[in-house]
Amino acid sequence: MTATKGLEGVVATQSSISSIIDDQLTYVGYKIDDLAENSSFEEVVYLLWNLKLPTQSELDAFKNEISKHMEVPQAVIDHLRSYDLSTVHPMAALRTAVSLLGLYDEEADVMEEEANKRKAIRLQAQISTVVAAFARIRQGKEPVKPKKGVSYAENFLYMLNGKDPEPIEVEAINKALVLHADHELNASTFTARVCVATESDVYSGITAAIGALKGPLHGGANERVMKMLSEIGEEENAIPYIEEKLANKEKIMGMGHRVYRNGDPRAKHLQKMSKELTKLTGQEKWYNMSVKIESYIKENKGLPANVDFYSASVYHSLGIDHDLFTPIFAMSRVSGWLAHILEQYSNNRLIRPRAEWIGPNTQEYVAINNR
Repeated sequence: MTATKGLEGVVATQSSISSIIDDQLTYVGYKIDDLAENSSFEEVVYLLWNLKLPTQSELDAFKNEISKHMEVPQAVIDHLRSYDLSTVHPMAALRTAVSLLGLYDEEADVMEEEANKRKAIRLQAQISTVVAAFARIRQGKEPVKPKKGVSYAENFLYMLNGKDPEPIEVEAINKALVLHADHELNASTFTARVCVATESDVYSGITAAIGALKGPLHGGANERVMKMLSEIGEEENAIPYIEEKLANKEKIMGMGHRVYRNGDPRAKHLQKMSKELTKLTGQEKWYNMSVKIESYIKENKGLPANVDFYSASVYHSLGIDHDLFTPIFAMSRVSGWLAHILEQYSNNRLIRPRAEWIGPNTQEYVAINNR
């Protein structure tokens, strides 16, 4: 047996949820471009979980179910208040809160298919409420209860800011949620599948996935992109800053991708939203700076921007705290994690790879007094 570092090129399972073929991302065979331009996030979640697009009546019923389950137990909100809000990272708070949600779900350990689908609805609904509540609590504000009869994207912004968002803000969040919903067998999705392949519960699988997403090599790239843009400060500093980073052999966040060779198909949609939002809010320098950096890196390193690069300026333009960028990613990606968990349950086999042995052979035990 020969190891492949990082499982590069290893096909670990079969899936009908999403694919990346010839640099084209699809969800259940539908191109990401079509979905980003035309669909709601709820429609995409339904697609990922049911492997078909919903009819209007199916979508209405699905949206109603999500809306109905958005409130979280008061004990979870109280637990968020107990954190040291000056030091705890939102991803750590989210990881713990999702695990805690499992303690208040009477069906947490019920493994029947329909029970798992009901838990998927509750988790998808409640994760946005948890993220918004945490954001407000650490600002010294009271959490805002979800509103009935509005979209998932609109509800999140309403709970986050305590006021009705503008249509373009809802469009931006909806588009970001659609684009981040699933991405084949990425690190956090694989983690979720490994976890539930032991026949562990849905909450354990999602908690494990959040733990994987918390790592800076997976989630967090857009937060670090915004940190970079903030350090640059002004447009004229962009190229000298990048030249210095490259001279020091430092990585430029948000550029290139492990899977895509000719460019991330999701990036252009958020680039467009970044252009519109930064202009609307009078913060065009973030977009202009991003375009200059992407152009320079593409020309000199052959690396185009990935989905994280422009999502940074989109979220910043919406007034979202930078360390909330990855929890918002999780709000979207939980839909894909849940799809993969349900798929894993439906045709399960314990995931147990082997390791290539590179240690010493034929060692003999030596008594402790002779060592």
